[in-house]
Amino acid sequence: MTTTENRPDTVVTETVDWGAAPADRAGWLQRAREVRRVLERDAAAREKAGATPHAEVALLKDSGLVTLLGPVEHGGGGQEWPLAHRVIREVAAGDGSIGQLLGYHLLWFWAARLVGTPEQIEAVEAQATRERWFFGGAVNPRDGDLVIREEGDELVWNGRKSFSTGSRVSDVTVLEGVIEGTGTHVFAIVPSHQDGISYAGDWDNIGQRLTESGSVTVTDVRVPWAAAAGFVDRVFRPRVYNTLNVPIIQLVFVDFYLGIARGALESAAAWTRTVTRPWLHGGHERAVDEPYQLDLYGDLTAKLWAVEALADAVADESLALHRDAWTVTAQQRGEHEVRVAALKARATEVALEVTSAVFEGLGARATASGHGFDRFWRDVRTHTLHDPVAYKRREVGAWVLRDELPEPTWYS
Repeated sequence: MTTTENRPDTVVTETVDWGAAPADRAGWLQRAREVRRVLERDAAAREKAGATPHAEVALLKDSGLVTLLGPVEHGGGGQEWPLAHRVIREVAAGDGSIGQLLGYHLLWFWAARLVGTPEQIEAVEAQATRERWFFGGAVNPRDGDLVIREEGDELVWNGRKSFSTGSRVSDVTVLEGVIEGTGTHVFAIVPSHQDGISYAGDWDNIGQRLTESGSVTVTDVRVPWAAAAGFVDRVFRPRVYNTLNVPIIQLVFVDFYLGIARGALESAAAWTRTVTRPWLHGGHERAVDEPYQLDLYGDLTAKLWAVEALADAVADESLALHRDAWTVTAQQRGEHEVRVAALKARATEVALEVTSAVFEGLGARATASGHGFDRFWRDVRTHTLHDPVAYKRREVGAWVLRDELPEPTWYS
């Protein structure tokens, strides 16, 4: 097990009395909406300032959202993934960056279940829940693998990753690397703030600016062999569920794409109702009576509702795989990944459309930088380049025409 003794203090900028933890699904969704309301009040200003989001992560911790999936007996919410996906969407509607941070955190919180032994799962989830760990990950597969050398009962990690979402605001980081001279991959959870981990602070992209997704250098980080996830007597015990990290993270991507799109649409509608002026030659006294406005918002809402419904359905389908984690088959996993791929393709297109098209309903004055309406499109555009959406459509087409299931990779 690891500790978080070296983590920096967080500063809460707004005090909220959250009261007792929610007792059911409806309560947790309401809690997520309350977090959204806090975040959206100054989202544009915080994004422009670009400060490391310590206070925002403290908000997620204090509200209980970071331990949503944690065991109840250790103070967690005891909830399941379909609800977690809805929660991520709500938070992302208020701030896309914080929605991404929460989504990645929940995936890495789940990492022990994906690859760990039963004993490791129990130990990690108990401590992570009690201590409210916030997870980051240094696993970007487009870079070379971290190199691991064996030294007695320890594994020593070295290397660099271009992206490490959560980096400086995380308590612990999931590392993945390969034991030198072998093809053996190893996952482990380590304290984020230690001498052997250096964050460059070089995340300077046009969107998702508060995700702390810059590069990380790992130098002689030591992990006991016993902490290598899923290994028994230094031999990995594989199962199909190990590969479910990709469908989970792709669903998380969908969550914050759709959340950002909803935030854009609802923010734009509020502006159109109260600020946008009718066209001077249109013959209407209010912008909300303009036929083009009614058509625009009706079209965008219908498209977003459709993809949200598909997202809910695919998330519900995943529940059986999570509950049968030790017996899930390659066929079940592959069929689920096809559905995730189809959803990812549609969510990408709709989120890009919504976050761009809302400007037609806002009017020219809304383009003033202080209003920050552009952040929704910039956030979606930045992250939807994570992996080519054409390959998602290809997965679906190969299944339809050739009955081929996606081969598990880091992206499928």
